Amino acid sequence: MKKTYSTEVAAKRIGVSFRTLNRWLSLGKIRPSMGIPFKDGRMLWRWTDADIAKGKKVKSTQKPGPKGNRRRKYANVLVDNPTR
Repeated sequence: MKKTYSTEVAAKRIGVSFRTLNRWLSLGKIRPSMGIPFKDGRMLWRWTDADIAKGKKVKSTQKPGPKGNRRRKYANVLVDNPTR
């Protein structure tokens, strides 16, 4: 039997976050070769070494997105403090 990995471990091996790998799954960018369905409609994905290699290829084709810094958005806003 082939060794398989959880989605969390596969994400670490690919070099992306768990959330990114789940996003790629929902967008159809990647699909592991093994899935175990639950009765409630959820799916337990199991990743092989070949699936992880495919994930690394997907990662290499992605452009980095904007790095969000929520504090920076408001860094230039001055707040008047009437108590001073």
